[in-house]
Amino acid sequence: MHAWYADHFVLPLPDSHRFPMDKYRRLRERVAAELPGVVLSEPAAATDSELCRAHDPAYVARVSRGDLSVQEIRIVGFPWSAQMIERSRRSAGATMAACRAALRDGVSVNLAGGTHHAKRASGAGYCVFNDAAVATRMLQSECGIGRVAIVDLDVHQGDGTAEILGGDDSVFTLSLHGDHNFPFRKEMSHLDVALPDGTADDAYLAALDDALVTMNRRFDPQFVIYLAGADPFEGDRLGRLKLTKRGLAERDRRIFDLCRARGLPLAVTMAGGYAEDIGDIVDIHFATVEAAERHGMRRP
Repeated sequence: MHAWYADHFVLPLPDSHRFPMDKYRRLRERVAAELPGVVLSEPAAATDSELCRAHDPAYVARVSRGDLSVQEIRIVGFPWSAQMIERSRRSAGATMAACRAALRDGVSVNLAGGTHHAKRASGAGYCVFNDAAVATRMLQSECGIGRVAIVDLDVHQGDGTAEILGGDDSVFTLSLHGDHNFPFRKEMSHLDVALPDGTADDAYLAALDDALVTMNRRFDPQFVIYLAGADPFEGDRLGRLKLTKRGLAERDRRIFDLCRARGLPLAVTMAGGYAEDIGDIVDIHFATVEAAERHGMRRP
């Protein structure tokens, strides 16, 4: 199995932002040490033409030049820098690379990605470019894939993905998220499942099962992009849900089982995670990567 990373593009960030960003380096190091069967590769940066399949060309040009307003930069959450743009392009490139590899191998992983708050003409919530939307348009433009399902299990709604793709019947955007969490103004996905604060394993998994049944009834995907956020975890500072690590592993298993049963290629991105102990975030993401590797080995 291939996994793609861009964590060596270090951002010049204030101390308050470095904690969650460090998870990417630590995750790559753990995958390298403990999963020797995973091939780690550096992705190419997404080009302007690739980004503009999902984003407004004027936005891509302005953010690349550093012409965003103070307000726009505040909404993104990162100070602008050339490194930030390069890393954002590499993150989108990693999800595209994971999709291409999954078409060949059945499954592949971006060790970052899941930047689902980026909209067509704006960034938000630490997201500059929407890697899942960019990769979806690449699959449709270059790879002969007509129908893509995006299963977003980050604790926050994939509002940017919904804004870009929610009205497109060739895509199915499923978002299972906290009702009272960011973004406080939601967009309309093809299927939104909003969960109350404190939702724990059993209720979450039941809601996910129902959502997957609904998606399967309404849509026949040829490819799945999965956002495996670590932030529904009970120890997450921002999540407000109460899933255990075991519950999160069961969540992942349901997605892998669905793709195995239907013979669907699968690209996985890590999305969010803000636990008090960064080791918990890395544990959760690592378990997802490990499960993806097992899925690839067992896939018919």
